[in-house]
Amino acid sequence: MFWVLLLLLAWASAGSACIRLCLTAVRAAAADGRGAPAERDLTLYEAAFLSGGPARVADVTLVSMARQRRLLLAHTGWATVVDPRGHDEIERSVIGAIGPEGQSRIAPVRARAAGAEAVGRLAESLVRAGLAVPEGAGTTVGAAVRRVRAAALAVAVLAVTALLLPIETGTPRLLVAAWFALPLTLTLSCLAIARFEVHPYSRWASPAGQRLLGALAGRPAGDERSFLTTVAVRGIRAIGEPELRAAFTHRDQPWRE
Repeated sequence: MFWVLLLLLAWASAGSACIRLCLTAVRAAAADGRGAPAERDLTLYEAAFLSGGPARVADVTLVSMARQRRLLLAHTGWATVVDPRGHDEIERSVIGAIGPEGQSRIAPVRARAAGAEAVGRLAESLVRAGLAVPEGAGTTVGAAVRRVRAAALAVAVLAVTALLLPIETGTPRLLVAAWFALPLTLTLSCLAIARFEVHPYSRWASPAGQRLLGALAGRPAGDERSFLTTVAVRGIRAIGEPELRAAFTHRDQPWRE
């Protein structure tokens, strides 16, 4: 009867994951009902954070300063300060991350700028406005969906294990497989419902924040603001200039370290 214990484990894994997904989806729907007003405009930094988190804020700040010739981003992966006067606290955080020498590798600058207090305050303000997901991946619908996926995989592994073990005489293996098919069906059904009812989900933006991000896509393109907005939403892959894009993607060879 060892397979029965495996079946209980399968039900416990599937049931807890599906219940968590349902509760998280309900909380997300309730938060969506209290979302920010649709007429609010996102700032460039807000759009960057809701799209890609703190790292995206650092990226769009670097690109913005580089386009204004206040920062030089070399294709070799170095950042050099041209104008040490930041226009806002996030720009000052980037300049501070480069250091007093005025030059640094871009990768550590991005990391330090993303962890700056100014970006933390930006995140807190977005959470208070109902536009960002509170810190802690366990509270997001996306994390709950991943748990259900893991539970489905666990059920399949437990089912295979049970079928490979010796089974007492009189218990058909087909019956054992049918019992394990029930929790597997439960998890797959929850994933299917989540795919059509609560998708897309985001690690950073709440449903209200996602709606405001979607509104940015309908705005006319062509000016500098539109370019930076595209970088904020899509990331460095949206940078058209090859040398500027190379500055972010450059990796030193081992012998150059």
